[in-house]
Amino acid sequence: MGDPTVYDVAERAGVSIATVSRVYRSPDTVRAATREKVLSAARELGYVPSASARGLASRATGVLGLCFPDFADPEAEAEGAADADEAEMSFYGDEVIRGMERAARRHGYALLISAAHADRAGESMADVAGRVDGLAILAQQVPAAVLDVVSRRLPVVVLAGHTAPGLDRIEAANFDGQLELTRHLIDDHGLGRLAFVGGPEDSPDAAARFRGFQAAHLAAGLPMPEQPAARGDLTVASGRKAVMDLLDREGELPQGFVFANDQMAVGALYALAERGVVVPDDVVVTGFDGIPLSRMVSPALTTVRQPMSRLGEEAVELLIARLADRRRPATARILPTALARRASCGCAAQA
Repeated sequence: MGDPTVYDVAERAGVSIATVSRVYRSPDTVRAATREKVLSAARELGYVPSASARGLASRATGVLGLCFPDFADPEAEAEGAADADEAEMSFYGDEVIRGMERAARRHGYALLISAAHADRAGESMADVAGRVDGLAILAQQVPAAVLDVVSRRLPVVVLAGHTAPGLDRIEAANFDGQLELTRHLIDDHGLGRLAFVGGPEDSPDAAARFRGFQAAHLAAGLPMPEQPAARGDLTVASGRKAVMDLLDREGELPQGFVFANDQMAVGALYALAERGVVVPDDVVVTGFDGIPLSRMVSPALTTVRQPMSRLGEEAVELLIARLADRRRPATARILPTALARRASCGCAAQA
Protein backbone atom coordinates (compact mmCIF):
# COMPACT_ATOMS: atom_id res chain seq x y z
CA MET A 1 0.00 0.00 0.00
CA GLY A 2 1.34 3.44 -0.91
CA ASP A 3 1.52 6.52 1.25
CA PRO A 4 -1.87 7.92 2.30
CA THR A 5 -3.16 10.75 0.15
CA VAL A 6 -5.48 13.70 0.57
CA TYR A 7 -8.22 11.54 -0.95
CA ASP A 8 -7.77 8.95 1.80
CA VAL A 9 -8.00 11.61 4.50
CA ALA A 10 -11.11 13.14 2.96
CA GLU A 11 -12.79 9.73 2.79
CA ARG A 12 -11.85 8.82 6.36
CA ALA A 13 -13.04 12.18 7.71
CA GLY A 14 -16.17 12.28 5.56
CA VAL A 15 -15.37 15.67 4.07
CA SER A 16 -14.39 17.04 0.68
CA ILE A 17 -10.83 17.22 -0.61
CA ALA A 18 -11.15 21.00 -0.61
CA THR A 19 -11.92 20.94 3.10
CA VAL A 20 -8.82 18.88 3.84
CA SER A 21 -6.76 21.36 1.85
CA ARG A 22 -8.20 24.31 3.77
CA VAL A 23 -7.44 22.66 7.10
CA TYR A 24 -3.73 22.71 6.26
CA ARG A 25 -3.56 25.95 4.30
CA SER A 26 -6.16 28.16 6.02
CA PRO A 27 -7.23 26.39 9.23
CA ASP A 28 -9.04 29.42 10.60
CA THR A 29 -11.57 29.15 7.77
CA VAL A 30 -12.67 25.69 8.91
CA ARG A 31 -14.91 25.02 11.90
CA ALA A 32 -13.03 23.62 14.90
CA ALA A 33 -14.99 20.36 14.97
CA THR A 34 -14.39 19.72 11.26
CA ARG A 35 -10.74 20.68 11.58
CA GLU A 36 -10.21 18.22 14.41
CA LYS A 37 -12.01 15.48 12.45
CA VAL A 38 -9.64 15.99 9.49
CA LEU A 39 -6.51 16.15 11.64
CA SER A 40 -7.58 13.03 13.54
CA ALA A 41 -8.06 11.15 10.28
CA ALA A 42 -4.66 12.33 9.06
CA ARG A 43 -2.99 11.11 12.26
CA GLU A 44 -4.66 7.71 12.02
CA LEU A 45 -3.55 7.29 8.41
CA GLY A 46 -0.06 8.73 8.90
CA TYR A 47 -0.73 11.43 6.30
CA VAL A 48 1.71 14.31 5.81
CA PRO A 49 0.66 17.07 3.35
CA SER A 50 3.16 17.55 0.58
CA ALA A 51 3.76 20.25 -1.97
CA SER A 52 5.37 17.61 -4.12
CA ALA A 53 4.69 13.92 -3.64
CA ARG A 54 7.71 12.95 -5.68
CA GLY A 55 9.91 15.27 -3.68
CA LEU A 56 8.68 13.74 -0.43
CA ALA A 57 9.28 10.22 -1.70
CA SER A 58 12.79 10.91 -2.98
CA ARG A 59 13.83 13.34 -0.19
CA ALA A 60 15.20 15.54 -2.97
CA THR A 61 13.75 18.94 -2.18
CA GLY A 62 17.13 20.47 -1.30
CA VAL A 63 15.48 22.19 1.67
CA LEU A 64 15.76 21.75 5.43
CA GLY A 65 13.01 22.97 7.75
CA LEU A 66 12.85 24.68 11.12
CA CYS A 67 9.68 24.92 13.22
CA PHE A 68 9.65 27.12 16.29
CA PRO A 69 7.18 29.01 18.51
CA ASP A 70 5.89 32.41 17.46
CA PHE A 71 8.25 34.59 19.46
CA ALA A 72 6.21 37.76 18.86
CA ASP A 73 6.41 39.79 22.06
CA PRO A 74 3.35 41.94 22.74
CA GLU A 75 5.56 44.34 24.70
CA ALA A 76 7.69 44.98 21.63
CA GLU A 77 4.74 45.17 19.25
CA ALA A 78 3.02 47.75 21.44
CA GLU A 79 5.99 50.08 21.08
CA GLY A 80 5.52 50.40 17.32
CA ALA A 81 7.11 48.90 14.22
CA ALA A 82 10.56 50.47 14.59
CA ASP A 83 10.97 49.45 18.22
CA ALA A 84 9.60 45.99 17.49
CA ASP A 85 12.17 45.49 14.76
CA GLU A 86 14.94 46.48 17.16
CA ALA A 87 13.68 44.10 19.83
CA GLU A 88 13.30 41.23 17.37
CA MET A 89 17.03 41.11 16.73
CA SER A 90 17.62 40.11 20.32
CA PHE A 91 15.43 37.04 20.37
CA TYR A 92 16.94 33.69 21.17
CA GLY A 93 15.33 32.07 18.13
CA ASP A 94 16.92 34.52 15.72
CA GLU A 95 20.40 33.46 16.80
CA VAL A 96 19.55 29.78 16.30
CA ILE A 97 18.16 30.55 12.83
CA ARG A 98 21.36 32.36 11.83
CA GLY A 99 23.47 29.36 12.78
CA MET A 100 21.20 26.95 10.95
CA GLU A 101 21.13 29.09 7.80
CA ARG A 102 24.93 29.28 7.66
CA ALA A 103 25.35 25.53 8.08
CA ALA A 104 22.59 24.75 5.58
CA ARG A 105 24.27 26.90 2.91
CA ARG A 106 27.56 25.11 3.48
CA HIS A 107 25.84 21.82 2.66
CA GLY A 108 23.97 23.21 -0.34
CA TYR A 109 20.54 23.38 1.31
CA ALA A 110 18.00 26.15 1.63
CA LEU A 111 16.15 26.70 4.91
CA LEU A 112 12.37 26.87 5.27
CA ILE A 113 11.26 28.54 8.52
CA SER A 114 7.85 28.27 10.14
CA ALA A 115 6.71 30.00 13.33
CA ALA A 116 3.44 29.04 14.97
CA HIS A 117 1.64 29.54 18.26
CA ALA A 118 1.40 26.54 20.56
CA ASP A 119 -2.11 25.61 19.46
CA ARG A 120 -0.97 25.40 15.83
CA ALA A 121 2.34 23.59 16.39
CA GLY A 122 1.20 20.23 15.04
CA GLU A 123 -0.43 21.70 11.94
CA SER A 124 2.60 23.86 11.18
CA MET A 125 5.01 20.95 11.55
CA ALA A 126 2.92 18.63 9.36
CA ASP A 127 2.71 21.28 6.65
CA VAL A 128 6.46 22.00 6.62
CA ALA A 129 7.31 18.28 6.71
CA GLY A 130 5.85 17.82 3.25
CA ARG A 131 8.23 20.41 1.79
CA VAL A 132 11.63 19.50 3.24
CA ASP A 133 14.22 16.73 3.44
CA GLY A 134 14.81 17.09 7.19
CA LEU A 135 13.25 19.05 10.01
CA ALA A 136 14.44 20.73 13.22
CA ILE A 137 12.02 21.63 16.03
CA LEU A 138 13.09 24.46 18.31
CA ALA A 139 11.72 24.88 21.84
CA GLN A 140 8.22 23.77 20.93
CA GLN A 141 5.86 21.11 22.22
CA VAL A 142 4.41 19.18 19.26
CA PRO A 143 1.60 16.62 19.68
CA ALA A 144 3.18 13.18 20.06
CA ALA A 145 1.02 11.67 17.31
CA VAL A 146 2.14 14.29 14.78
CA LEU A 147 5.78 13.98 15.81
CA ASP A 148 5.62 10.20 15.43
CA VAL A 149 4.14 10.38 11.94
CA VAL A 150 6.59 13.00 10.69
CA SER A 151 9.69 11.36 12.22
CA ARG A 152 8.84 8.10 10.42
CA ARG A 153 8.86 9.99 7.12
CA LEU A 154 11.97 12.15 7.40
CA PRO A 155 14.85 12.99 9.77
CA VAL A 156 13.84 15.13 12.76
CA VAL A 157 16.13 16.78 15.31
CA VAL A 158 14.83 18.39 18.48
CA LEU A 159 16.46 21.57 19.75
CA ALA A 160 15.61 22.22 23.39
CA GLY A 161 12.22 22.23 24.98
CA HIS A 162 10.84 18.84 23.94
CA THR A 163 11.29 15.33 25.27
CA ALA A 164 11.36 12.98 22.27
CA PRO A 165 12.88 9.52 22.92
CA GLY A 166 14.52 7.97 19.89
CA LEU A 167 15.12 11.27 18.07
CA ASP A 168 18.33 13.24 17.68
CA ARG A 169 18.44 16.02 20.28
CA ILE A 170 20.56 19.06 21.09
CA GLU A 171 20.28 21.22 24.18
CA ALA A 172 22.33 23.61 26.27
CA ALA A 173 23.62 22.71 29.73
CA ASN A 174 20.66 24.39 31.41
CA PHE A 175 21.08 22.82 34.84
CA ASP A 176 24.83 23.45 35.00
CA GLY A 177 24.52 27.02 33.77
CA GLN A 178 21.86 27.98 36.30
CA LEU A 179 23.73 26.19 39.08
CA GLU A 180 26.88 28.22 38.35
CA LEU A 181 24.99 31.51 38.21
CA THR A 182 23.07 30.90 41.43
CA ARG A 183 26.20 29.78 43.28
CA HIS A 184 27.86 33.00 42.13
CA LEU A 185 25.07 35.03 43.71
CA ILE A 186 25.15 33.00 46.93
CA ASP A 187 28.90 32.52 47.35
CA ASP A 188 30.38 35.66 45.80
CA HIS A 189 27.67 38.19 46.66
CA GLY A 190 26.39 36.64 49.88
CA LEU A 191 22.76 36.57 48.75
CA GLY A 192 20.50 34.08 50.46
CA ARG A 193 17.05 35.35 49.62
CA LEU A 194 16.51 34.83 45.90
CA ALA A 195 13.30 34.58 43.87
CA PHE A 196 13.27 32.45 40.74
CA VAL A 197 10.87 33.45 37.96
CA GLY A 198 10.33 30.40 35.75
CA GLY A 199 8.91 29.77 32.31
CA PRO A 200 5.82 27.80 31.27
CA GLU A 201 5.24 24.61 33.23
CA ASP A 202 5.68 22.47 30.09
CA SER A 203 9.13 23.90 29.26
CA PRO A 204 11.88 21.31 29.97
CA ASP A 205 14.58 23.97 29.63
CA ALA A 206 12.99 26.24 32.21
CA ALA A 207 12.46 23.25 34.50
CA ALA A 208 16.13 22.26 34.23
CA ARG A 209 17.17 25.81 35.08
CA PHE A 210 14.98 25.79 38.17
CA ARG A 211 16.56 22.49 39.26
CA GLY A 212 19.97 24.15 38.98
CA PHE A 213 18.67 27.02 41.13
CA GLN A 214 17.43 24.51 43.71
CA ALA A 215 20.71 22.56 43.68
CA ALA A 216 22.70 25.70 44.44
CA HIS A 217 20.52 26.36 47.49
CA LEU A 218 20.91 22.77 48.65
CA ALA A 219 24.70 22.90 48.28
CA ALA A 220 24.86 26.13 50.26
CA GLY A 221 22.68 24.77 53.08
CA LEU A 222 19.90 27.26 52.31
CA PRO A 223 16.18 26.44 52.31
CA MET A 224 15.35 24.93 48.92
CA PRO A 225 12.31 26.43 47.18
CA GLU A 226 9.84 23.84 45.98
CA GLN A 227 8.35 26.01 43.22
CA PRO A 228 9.34 29.15 41.32
CA ALA A 229 8.23 32.37 43.00
CA ALA A 230 6.39 33.26 39.77
CA ARG A 231 6.17 32.19 36.14
CA GLY A 232 6.07 33.98 32.80
CA ASP A 233 5.82 33.11 29.12
CA LEU A 234 9.45 34.14 28.43
CA THR A 235 8.56 37.55 26.95
CA VAL A 236 9.57 41.03 28.14
CA ALA A 237 5.96 41.77 29.05
CA SER A 238 5.63 38.71 31.26
CA GLY A 239 8.87 39.56 33.09
CA ARG A 240 7.57 43.03 33.81
CA LYS A 241 4.28 41.63 35.09
CA ALA A 242 5.96 38.98 37.25
CA VAL A 243 8.07 41.57 39.02
CA MET A 244 5.14 43.93 39.51
CA ASP A 245 3.16 41.08 41.09
CA LEU A 246 6.06 40.09 43.34
CA LEU A 247 6.62 43.68 44.46
CA ASP A 248 2.95 43.94 45.39
CA ARG A 249 3.08 40.90 47.63
CA GLU A 250 3.41 41.40 51.36
CA GLY A 251 6.74 40.58 52.89
CA GLU A 252 10.41 41.39 52.52
CA LEU A 253 11.83 42.22 49.09
CA PRO A 254 14.05 39.43 47.70
CA GLN A 255 17.74 40.21 47.44
CA GLY A 256 17.71 39.02 43.85
CA PHE A 257 15.39 38.07 41.01
CA VAL A 258 16.68 35.13 38.96
CA PHE A 259 14.87 34.78 35.64
CA ALA A 260 14.60 31.72 33.41
CA ASN A 261 15.54 33.82 30.36
CA ASP A 262 16.92 37.22 29.39
CA GLN A 263 13.76 38.66 27.87
CA MET A 264 11.85 38.35 31.14
CA ALA A 265 14.83 39.79 33.02
CA VAL A 266 14.84 42.83 30.72
CA GLY A 267 11.14 43.34 31.45
CA ALA A 268 11.99 43.19 35.16
CA LEU A 269 14.61 45.93 34.78
CA TYR A 270 11.97 48.19 33.24
CA ALA A 271 9.46 47.41 35.99
CA LEU A 272 11.94 47.95 38.81
CA ALA A 273 13.01 51.30 37.35
CA GLU A 274 9.36 52.37 37.19
CA ARG A 275 8.93 51.49 40.88
CA GLY A 276 12.12 53.31 41.91
CA VAL A 277 13.95 50.10 42.85
CA VAL A 278 17.65 50.47 42.00
CA VAL A 279 19.52 47.55 40.41
CA PRO A 280 21.85 46.22 41.78
CA ASP A 281 21.87 48.42 44.93
CA ASP A 282 18.38 47.42 46.13
CA VAL A 283 18.04 44.09 44.32
CA VAL A 284 20.04 42.12 41.75
CA VAL A 285 18.59 40.77 38.50
CA THR A 286 19.90 37.93 36.33
CA GLY A 287 18.80 36.19 33.14
CA PHE A 288 19.69 33.23 30.97
CA ASP A 289 20.53 32.89 27.23
CA GLY A 290 22.98 35.70 26.46
CA ILE A 291 20.88 37.47 23.82
CA PRO A 292 22.43 40.68 22.37
CA LEU A 293 19.92 42.86 24.22
CA SER A 294 21.34 41.66 27.55
CA ARG A 295 24.48 43.75 26.90
CA MET A 296 22.56 46.85 25.81
CA VAL A 297 20.22 47.42 28.75
CA SER A 298 21.21 49.45 31.80
CA PRO A 299 22.54 48.02 33.95
CA ALA A 300 24.00 45.35 31.68
CA LEU A 301 22.45 42.01 32.52
CA THR A 302 24.29 39.23 34.30
CA THR A 303 23.32 36.07 32.45
CA VAL A 304 24.26 32.58 31.34
CA ARG A 305 25.39 32.54 27.73
CA GLN A 306 24.39 29.53 25.71
CA PRO A 307 25.75 28.88 22.18
CA MET A 308 22.57 29.77 20.30
CA SER A 309 24.10 29.92 16.82
CA ARG A 310 25.90 26.65 17.43
CA LEU A 311 22.57 24.99 18.30
CA GLY A 312 21.43 25.76 14.75
CA GLU A 313 24.68 24.60 13.18
CA GLU A 314 24.66 21.34 15.11
CA ALA A 315 21.05 20.75 14.06
CA VAL A 316 22.03 20.85 10.39
CA GLU A 317 24.98 18.52 10.96
CA LEU A 318 22.71 15.96 12.65
CA LEU A 319 20.12 16.20 9.88
CA ILE A 320 22.79 15.69 7.21
CA ALA A 321 24.16 12.69 9.09
CA ARG A 322 20.66 11.25 9.48
CA LEU A 323 19.92 11.70 5.78
CA ALA A 324 23.06 9.72 4.99
CA ASP A 325 22.16 6.92 7.44
CA ARG A 326 18.61 6.67 8.73
CA ARG A 327 19.53 3.67 10.91
CA ARG A 328 22.26 5.33 12.98
CA PRO A 329 21.63 5.45 16.74
CA ALA A 330 19.94 8.55 18.09
CA THR A 331 22.37 11.26 19.19
CA ALA A 332 21.98 13.52 22.23
CA ARG A 333 24.32 16.51 22.49
CA ILE A 334 24.61 18.93 25.41
CA LEU A 335 26.39 22.19 24.57
CA PRO A 336 28.28 24.05 27.32
CA THR A 337 27.23 27.39 28.77
CA ALA A 338 29.26 30.26 30.26
CA LEU A 339 28.51 32.72 33.05
CA ALA A 340 28.64 36.40 32.04
CA ARG A 341 29.11 38.56 35.17
CA ARG A 342 27.83 42.08 34.58
CA ALA A 343 26.53 45.11 36.43
CA SER A 344 23.01 43.87 37.23
CA CYS A 345 24.41 41.62 39.96
CA GLY A 346 27.04 44.12 41.12
CA CYS A 347 29.98 42.81 39.09
CA ALA A 348 32.15 44.81 36.72
CA ALA A 349 30.80 44.65 33.18
CA GLN A 350 31.87 41.79 30.92
CA ALA A 351 31.26 41.19 27.21
